[in-house]
Amino acid sequence: MGPFTLIDIILSAVGRGPSCVAKHKVDDQWTDISSQQLRESVISLARTLQDWGIRKGDRVAILSENRPEWAIADFAALSIGAVDVPIYATLIAEQAAAILKDSGARVLFLSSNEQYEKFVSIQEQTAVEKVVIFDPVETESDKGWVPVTAWAEIFSAPVLPDTGAAWERAARSIQPDDLATIIYTSGTTGTPKGVMLTHGNIASNMTFSLAQFNFVIGDVGISFLPLSHITARHLDYCLYLHGVVVAYCPHIENLPQALLDVKPTVIVAVPRVYEKVREKANAKASSGLKRRIFSWAMRTGEANLEEVLRGETPGSLAWKLANAFVYSKIRAGFGGRARFFISGGAPLGYDLARWYACMSIRIHEGYGLTETSPVIAINTPAHHRIGTVGQCLPNMECRIADDGEILVRGPAVFRGYWQREQETRDAFADGWFRTGDIGKVDADGYLSITDRKKDLIKTSGGKFIAPQPIEGRLKANSFIAEAAVLGDRRKFPSVLLAPQFAELEAWAQENGVRYSSRSELVRDRKVQELYEGIVHDLNHSLAKFEQLKKVLLIPDEFSIASGELTPSMKLKRRAVEKKYADQINALYSEEPAPALPA
Repeated sequence: MGPFTLIDIILSAVGRGPSCVAKHKVDDQWTDISSQQLRESVISLARTLQDWGIRKGDRVAILSENRPEWAIADFAALSIGAVDVPIYATLIAEQAAAILKDSGARVLFLSSNEQYEKFVSIQEQTAVEKVVIFDPVETESDKGWVPVTAWAEIFSAPVLPDTGAAWERAARSIQPDDLATIIYTSGTTGTPKGVMLTHGNIASNMTFSLAQFNFVIGDVGISFLPLSHITARHLDYCLYLHGVVVAYCPHIENLPQALLDVKPTVIVAVPRVYEKVREKANAKASSGLKRRIFSWAMRTGEANLEEVLRGETPGSLAWKLANAFVYSKIRAGFGGRARFFISGGAPLGYDLARWYACMSIRIHEGYGLTETSPVIAINTPAHHRIGTVGQCLPNMECRIADDGEILVRGPAVFRGYWQREQETRDAFADGWFRTGDIGKVDADGYLSITDRKKDLIKTSGGKFIAPQPIEGRLKANSFIAEAAVLGDRRKFPSVLLAPQFAELEAWAQENGVRYSSRSELVRDRKVQELYEGIVHDLNHSLAKFEQLKKVLLIPDEFSIASGELTPSMKLKRRAVEKKYADQINALYSEEPAPALPA
């Protein structure tokens, strides 16, 4: 049996004495954190929270990038029965204010003075009584009336044995039905809602989600996906539970170097990270002899694809040579030691999964939602089928509704939305949670996700189009960073494309395209023809009603900060359509051009 509450995970993490359980970079040096250090920090902070009057059920918010202090704040709050509320560090002040106000958080942990400045601008909208800043406090930044405590101040007194024993006894009183956290959904379609997850919800999910990966002492995982997202937090809990060292990388731009430094054996990433690596690999082999070697290695990978997907190491001479010259270089970019590659948070896409398999990297794609703690299904080393998200966990039931929606039930399904009774009722049908995703289950129990139910495009002719598979195939092209299929309630589908500008600008130079800005670049006729050609080639494999008739090329890069992507790197389709409404309307104001048929 697995853990019954998150307290079991915490006690496992802090009970290993001098063993290293985590590491982080301090002054450009990776520094180990022992289990004993973690224990003392958690107990000291738990005692401080209690001294401040924080009791069971009180909300404690964390607004920070990934770092050891995040886990300490989380563990301390959970151990006294408090409910923690994670907030994405990338959110603007108004978005953070809405979460703080809705949750009624009394204490707020902040990573830096930059985040403190954000809080100062919205403090009057919240119920926050105490602020703790991880980084050293600059006195001139203390502009608010909410008392500020420096992180280091909390740990000045030693933890006595009696204090530790009393803390552990109290922590063990936490029950599976006790509320552990309120996680606000990233909101691809509307206002974020607070998802209430209990200790039992998350612990029951961990019992089976990564059980078949056989982590061992000596394994290392990098914590870089935002811990405000349930996928990253669930992973870190699993790593702590199984004795895997957690290496914290606060900023994703530092991930490439962190991978080389830490050399993780466990890689868990969202598809966008895997896409970036593929784009870099393709760019390095863009011409000449390198391109010929790369193409040969890809063909060799295809010839050995079945063995790789079974988890076997091909033995042919051609594969060994391709591995030495190409595949090993791809793995080296991940640190060179990875035993497991896992993808979650958004659809991986068949083309991307196949590309990696041809590079002899088997990515185990999983599927879940915040409301399901999160894992519903996952591919494992023993049970893996490319193009699917794996088989459902043994303690989760899954069925497909008449309209194709995936319905689930089980101990990991959430309690409800915080202070939203009607929306909680609407989320269930006869006791089954409505995921909002469209999918199917094959004869062997492997689940495939077709699309988000709300993302389905219905043309004015009544045809339904699932945009995500089409977008995924477009993004497999090295010239395309993001794609958004258009056409809801329109006569025909089109597509909005955000170029991969590094690739496009190199191509433009080689093809004599002159430009002074990205706006001018995407308007160039040669560039337009390049992207229309890509779409034209894709149309050959689409049903007639799915074929994309027009291309809208934009001069922008999608990002979390600019609002087109959620913090978990999913496309915010409605935000994109709103932002480019004028261009989209102009695209459809003309007669449909028959320039891009299959």
